[in-house]
Amino acid sequence: MNIDQQLQILVQQAPQHGIQPDQMQMIVPVLKVLASRLQHAQYYILQTLDQEWVMTTLKHRTQAGISKTIVHAYPSLEAVKASVATSDLQIVALPLPVTQILFQLLAMEPIDSIIFYETSNPQQTGTEINRQMLRSAIEQHLQNQRSLMPPDIA
Repeated sequence: MNIDQQLQILVQQAPQHGIQPDQMQMIVPVLKVLASRLQHAQYYILQTLDQEWVMTTLKHRTQAGISKTIVHAYPSLEAVKASVATSDLQIVALPLPVTQILFQLLAMEPIDSIIFYETSNPQQTGTEINRQMLRSAIEQHLQNQRSLMPPDIA
């Protein structure tokens, strides 16, 4: 499924997330730009059996008290196997459309960022999408849209 198809489904399913389709349509351009910067249409997210995303807390090496919570997004099951050494039968890797992952990031307060990996190499550097950056991009887009609207002459 390509990015445009994914976004169409997000708009159609917006009421299930408590959002009106026209509101979802307003953030679609931002999700599309970010998803287009990534190399894959879907990524595998580690989840518990009750579909809770597995989060990792990273602590700053030199500054105590500074940490962030991330989720890893892998391009394939092979990448998951190469990067994650777990025999926990309560953890599974499930594929999700990239646009859904980005949309979920908006609502998942405990998560600061998602790291998207593009290859199966466990030593690779991923692309980080920060929740606050995503929110700021959406706010900026909405402000730009408002400034393009003609003034109400009624």
